[in-house]
Parts: sequence; C-alpha cells; structure tokens
Amino acid sequence: MQLNRSLLGVNFFAGDVVGGIGPYLAIYLLTLQHWSPGSIGIALAAGSIATVVMQSPAGAIVDTVKWKRTLLIGCAIAIACSTIGILVFNDAFAVYTAQILIGSASAFLGPLIAAVTLGLVGHAYFTRQTSANQAWNHAGNMIAAMLAAILALTWSALGVFWLVAAMACGMIICALLINKDEIDHDLARGGVAEENAGEKAPEGILSLFEDRRLFVFAICIFLFHSANASMLPLVSQKLSSNSDAEHGVAFTAACVIAAQLVMIVMAIFCGKKADVWGRKPLLLIAFLVLPIRGILFSQFDNTYALVAIQALDGVANGIFAMVFLLVLADITAGTGRFNFAQGVLAMLIGIGASLSNIVAEYIVQYTSYTVGFLSLAATAAVGLVIYVVFMEETLVRDRPSG
Repeated sequence: MQLNRSLLGVNFFAGDVVGGIGPYLAIYLLTLQHWSPGSIGIALAAGSIATVVMQSPAGAIVDTVKWKRTLLIGCAIAIACSTIGILVFNDAFAVYTAQILIGSASAFLGPLIAAVTLGLVGHAYFTRQTSANQAWNHAGNMIAAMLAAILALTWSALGVFWLVAAMACGMIICALLINKDEIDHDLARGGVAEENAGEKAPEGILSLFEDRRLFVFAICIFLFHSANASMLPLVSQKLSSNSDAEHGVAFTAACVIAAQLVMIVMAIFCGKKADVWGRKPLLLIAFLVLPIRGILFSQFDNTYALVAIQALDGVANGIFAMVFLLVLADITAGTGRFNFAQGVLAMLIGIGASLSNIVAEYIVQYTSYTVGFLSLAATAAVGLVIYVVFMEETLVRDRPSG
C-alpha cells in the first residue's frame, strides 16, 4: 500500500501549528514585553491547561463525528487567528486568550490526525504511515525553525508569529486534498471487536481503565512530560537572557533544528523496528535520554553546547511521538475507543506540561537554571524506573490486518 501523500502534507505543516508559537512566546514575553519568569510560566501553562480541559472531550468527539476533516481545518484556522491576535492586540489579555484557544484547538488536532490516519490505512499499515507522518512532521518543524531564524535575523523576531499562521494555511490546503469518503470511521476509532461487530458499538469507557497497561503507561507519560515540557522554554530563556529577542529566536530555532533533524531519523528508525523489537525497548531509550539531557543542561552555559545537547530531545521525543500512538493502538484495538484513550492520556500530558512550566519557571526565578534543570532530571528518572519495572510489552505480532 502506498503512503497517503495528503496526510504527509498535513503532518508536514502540523508541527508548528499544533505547538503554536511554543518557546518563541517565552522569548517574546521576556525580551520584548519584559514579563517575569513566573508570569511567563503561567502564560505558557494557560495553553496546556486549556488542552487538559478539552482533551478527553476532544477524544470522545473525534471517536463519534464523521466530519473529521472539517474539524481538522477549523482547528488550524483557530490557531492561525489566535497567533496573529497576540501581535494585533499586544496585551496580556490577548496572550492568555490566544493561548487558551490554541490549547483547546490543539487538543483536537492530535487525535484527529491519528484517527484519520487509522481510518484511511487500517492497523496493518498504521506503523508505516505513522512513521512517515512523523518524519514529515519533524521535517516541517525543522524547515519552519530555519525560516524562523532567517526571519528573526533579517526582519523581526515577530516573524515567527506570521510563520505559524502560514503553516496553518498549508495544513488547511493539504487537509482539503484528503478524500473524506475514504475514511472508515469505525476503524478510525480503533475498530470494533469481533463479538460486537454486528451492532458496531464501542466498548464502555470504563472498560479502558481496567487495563493495567494503560494505567501504568499513563503514569509514565505524565512523568515524562512533567520533566520534558519546560526544558526547551528554559533553554530558550537561558540562551536569550544575555542577548536580544532576534538572537534569542535564532538560538532557539537552532535548538529546534538540531532536535527535529534527529527526530526524522528516529521516526524512520522506529517505523522499521517497532514491529520487530516491540514498543518497550524503543520507549526505554526515550525515557533514558530525558534525565541525561536535564543533567547536561544544568552543567553548560555555552550556546553551542546547549544547542548540541538539545539534539538529544530528538531521540526522546522522536521515539515518543511515534511509539505513543502505536502503544495506544495496541491497547485499544477492538474497543472503538482509540481516540478517547488518546484524549485521556493527552490530558495527563497537558497536566504534566502545565505543572512543568509553572513549577520550573518559579524554581528558576527563586534559585537558578541549574536547580531548575536538575529538578526536571529527577522527575524524568522517577518515570524511567516506573517504566522499566511495571510497563509490559503491548505489541501483538499476529494481529489480523483488519
């Protein structure tokens, strides 16, 4: 089966769109608006909190609706308008409102893209298409970061805001190229178990929480993102604290490029090995890299060293972004609750990210960047231990193609 090219295009443009302006917002607020680190942490967390509130309803809605492509386009439009709104209105209320809207829309985008992928290609080709999706996503992020650096150095640090809006337009065009009639909506929610096939009804929501693997996985990913979410914003602030906004954006873009280049390699690697090695060995690498990265960030101040260390993010998140979906597809196969499970776990990711941004920024404000990074490394180490001891392999090697 050939790869779905329209999906590849959606994923190419989705990286910057799903993440909004991310770490660039921290630079904008620090260097141009002169916000305190604690206030920046709250602004960054606002989007994550909105995602937390919307994530489970978003997953349930995606499982139910048959107008997934339209919803995908609507979310991209909301993110583009919110990003530009920060510049147009230029006040604290606009920042918080935009972050809430971006966070709410982002809650839908992840499950929507995964659902459309599963609905188009099925379980048999899900690993292959997801691997390609992630590789194109990271390539889009890398190119966007390059453009952000060029815009910052040759025009304005605010160019990144317009860039995100442009990426959203590209995502909308590619989404329109998807044939909505080719999406199998029963398959898109994870399929229905054979014993339920006659009535096409998904399993009860509570049945998901009876699966020990899902419970352990939820704890692990909560800790993973509690440790990971604020690392890049902290590095961005550390890089820009002794420079101007334009160079801060350029340095941050360099961090993103370094990580995304590695993520492309990891997405392809996971696509080849996930059905051979299984899911646990790959995620083990991701969990192992995260505390190492936090420790290294705490020990170096040199710009080039920090950019090089950020490349390790490509290993951890490159694996996680891909294998996370595979694990959920494994656990929820036949339940009809694939996207709801995504929503629940993404809600935990959002909670972890919100706490990470708030707590880490206040730790830095009252202590130092070194203490902030070491606290994140310690959180990551706890997640690593729990994953090694309690998480089971989820790959079912003899699953029918469906």
